[in-house]
Amino acid sequence: MEQTKQLIEQAWEDRSLLEKKQVRQAIEQVIEWLDKGQIRVAEPSEDGWKVNDWVKKAVILYFPLRPMQKMEAGVLEFHDKIPLKHGYDQLKVRVVPHAVARYGSYVAPDVIMMPSYINIGAYVDSGTMVDTWATVGSCAQIGKGVHLSGGVGIGGVLEPVQAAPVIIEDGAFIGSRCIIVEGARIGREAVLGANVVITASTRIIDVTGEQPKEYRGYVPPRSVVIPGMRPKQFPAGEYYVPVALIIGQRKKSTDLKTSLNDALRTYGVSV
Repeated sequence: MEQTKQLIEQAWEDRSLLEKKQVRQAIEQVIEWLDKGQIRVAEPSEDGWKVNDWVKKAVILYFPLRPMQKMEAGVLEFHDKIPLKHGYDQLKVRVVPHAVARYGSYVAPDVIMMPSYINIGAYVDSGTMVDTWATVGSCAQIGKGVHLSGGVGIGGVLEPVQAAPVIIEDGAFIGSRCIIVEGARIGREAVLGANVVITASTRIIDVTGEQPKEYRGYVPPRSVVIPGMRPKQFPAGEYYVPVALIIGQRKKSTDLKTSLNDALRTYGVSV
């Protein structure tokens, strides 16, 4: 793997090396490893999460190697560079028509894909539900037992290569139409109510104590989060801008599979 990494780094600095067979094979090997879950764009570490820049570089370099081609699935036709995943029965993944995952994304056993989309470089761990019209962007990292509800948008990132991908940790429940982008990280078993938007600059305000506590781009584990608004002064006057409000903590007694409804109702929030 170290030799493969060196070849990727060299090709990143000198694109003329893409003409060499050894370099092309190295790039294709990395995409195969990603597809099988043998390596990841980002992985847990002692300090939180580590981004493997060279893996992301391989994904970017893969595109110029691929010719445009026509792909057909029954009456459906596609015209793209990246092939789709196959062999879901052997992977033990449930895939409901018309769910799509690109080659180079990892989808673990016992994942359920309702009509949804998973992009290259993404990692979706076991027991996760990707619900109807949810999208998992390139290089996003989704943990075990996560529920991405209908219409959830998990942003992707390729460049800049040092940028962290969106990370949804184990057991999180992401409510309908939530948007999580720009390398935001959602802690394990957190619960986000419908329509919460989390970006790198979103103010995430814990309002459970006597004084508010703010986070940026990070939702602590087991937090219960809803959309909120905050006044902000502009030259034209005062207007309200969206924020995310931490209104409580998920209870240990809450059943994991019904935690979104129960957690929000605990705090008087309609689902």
